[in-house]
Amino acid sequence: MAIRTRARVKGIAYRAYERRLVGRLDLTRVPRHVGVILDGNRRWAKAAGSRPEAGHQAGADKIHELLSWCSDAGVELVTLWLLSTDNLTRPDSELQPLLRIIETTVTEIAEGGWRVNPVGAIDLLPPETARVLKAAADATAERSGLLVNVAIGYGGRREIADAVRSLLQSHAARGTSIEELAEVIDVEHISEHLYTRGQPDPDLVIRTSGEQRLSGFLLWQSAHSEFHFCEAHWPDFRRIDFLRALREYARRDRRFGG
Repeated sequence: MAIRTRARVKGIAYRAYERRLVGRLDLTRVPRHVGVILDGNRRWAKAAGSRPEAGHQAGADKIHELLSWCSDAGVELVTLWLLSTDNLTRPDSELQPLLRIIETTVTEIAEGGWRVNPVGAIDLLPPETARVLKAAADATAERSGLLVNVAIGYGGRREIADAVRSLLQSHAARGTSIEELAEVIDVEHISEHLYTRGQPDPDLVIRTSGEQRLSGFLLWQSAHSEFHFCEAHWPDFRRIDFLRALREYARRDRRFGG
């Protein structure tokens, strides 16, 4: 009885604090684009005495909540880092269950009413995973509202290398020499060939699980982003953690380039 009472009181206090955060949120300073490094699934599973796929599934189950919170707050674009290029080298015993979870998650995002845009080296992925990503993107291409970049087989260095390669190929097809390209190439030329071309750069990048580094996430695009690091493992990420990130972002005086 005492345990249930404490849990009830804790729940009431949590909801009251959540309402207070919502009431104090400056809706004029909500980030347009939020990037999220969903970190800590494996550590969450280890702490629970479970296999890694249990952590990945718990993390996948949290994504729908996050996207709902973003929609409610007025965020226009979310980039979710679901699988890095480094993760592709994991043993098949872990990678294959993770890929199945990702395929289901992407399908559920599409079925949830959001627009799906895969970003990453899709050619490195197994054919079935690539097929699921393309199907979700095609099925949601005409939707308005929240756009969800699903970064799968993604690495920031690889993205920049792919962008430069694409830029060189594009100009070579038009007969531009290397010398001529070197005379005119600038930052915008490379930006036009990134996986996220045409999109605004992330205003806010959130990383869970206590790590305070980018690990290659949106290296080019995050040059002027604000960062928020949360101690909670991704499956334990709560709405109040999200609201705190928005509150912290709204309080910051953003200085681009200085």
